[in-house]
Amino acid sequence: MKAGVIFTGSGPILILTTYSSLVGDDLAVKLSQKGIKKYIAYEVDVGLCAKRYGQHFQTIVKDVSQEADLRVLDYNGHNVFHLFSFNELGTPQYREIMD
Repeated sequence: MKAGVIFTGSGPILILTTYSSLVGDDLAVKLSQKGIKKYIAYEVDVGLCAKRYGQHFQTIVKDVSQEADLRVLDYNGHNVFHLFSFNELGTPQYREIMD
């Protein structure tokens, strides 16, 4: 499982996913279907997410399937942006789906 902060046009969200890449075709198409066609992704440590989100994290993890799944852990951009320091974010990865 991967955790990622996804910066979209409306602000950051925090996701948990079983996809192998935050910018791979499968996840990009899934996000595109939700209206997110352009984003910057930063991988974050899953253990750090578990620590910061506690029981909410555990609830979301139970809902994530083993294959090809995505769940939003936090859609409050202000909260996501302030819960993680820049030092805790991985290398930025860029993805854009052109229509």
